[in-house]
Amino acid sequence: MKLAELEKILDITVVNMADDCEFDVAFATDLMSDALHLIQDNSDKTLLITGLCNAQSVRTADMLDLKTILYVRGKTLQEEDLQLAKSLNLNILSTKLTMYEVCGQLYEKGLKPVS
Repeated sequence: MKLAELEKILDITVVNMADDCEFDVAFATDLMSDALHLIQDNSDKTLLITGLCNAQSVRTADMLDLKTILYVRGKTLQEEDLQLAKSLNLNILSTKLTMYEVCGQLYEKGLKPVS
């Protein structure tokens, strides 16, 4: 799934666009330890969906070589954390939808979960 399609499906606000990318799978969690444990293969093709809107999610994405974080429930990063994300060339997205709604809609459109 391309980023442009993701934007249409979820009514996304682009907070920072560092790179256009395509996703094969998505992983939704507020527990970054779960992300570190379960995201392994093709991490650059994985969309991280979370409500944890702080430097921890940004650092986790960096450690896993993820390209994009989607924050749910209208959350956005504080300026300091946004600057960190920009320096790491991360795409930062936000949607007003809940994590449940996001996952359901993406699954319905064919995006698979991390297995």
